Amino acid sequence: MLTFREATLQDVELIRSLADGLWQETYASILSPEQIDYMFDMMYSHTNLTEQMCQKHHQFLIIYRNDVPCAYISIEPLGQGRYNFQKIYARREVHGCGVGRYMIEQGVEWIRRREASMQLCNNIVVELFVNRSNPAVDFYRHMGFVIVDTRDHHIGNDFYMNDYIMEYRV
Repeated sequence: MLTFREATLQDVELIRSLADGLWQETYASILSPEQIDYMFDMMYSHTNLTEQMCQKHHQFLIIYRNDVPCAYISIEPLGQGRYNFQKIYARREVHGCGVGRYMIEQGVEWIRRREASMQLCNNIVVELFVNRSNPAVDFYRHMGFVIVDTRDHHIGNDFYMNDYIMEYRV
């Protein structure tokens, strides 16, 4: 059974723990170990996660399978009906069990509820950035996302994020 809940600041260590187990298996065949470590430290430090939640208003949803945390998604409001799925990660042992679909569906429903409660825009666009070599590109296409552009985003230390920019219209 899949369930989710909205994360709070008390969940920062849980999110870090989930991410720590996922990053190596997700990126080992795509990025160098040095870039993986650099990006993890940059994106998942306690300070950075707190900033994402408090100042940037990212909403993390923690996904549970049979009451065990196994995945998370981070949703960043960009304004005027635009959102970014910043982070979408699931433990490898739950791949193929519907967790990815569930995360996307619940993320979109969370956005719909937020937009409706605030009487905001009806033309909602969700974007995400995914490494061009990541096999998840096909999953996102299957879920209705389309590639609209590419980006080679410098993140420091001579590292780049070489991504597709994908969009989904709600």
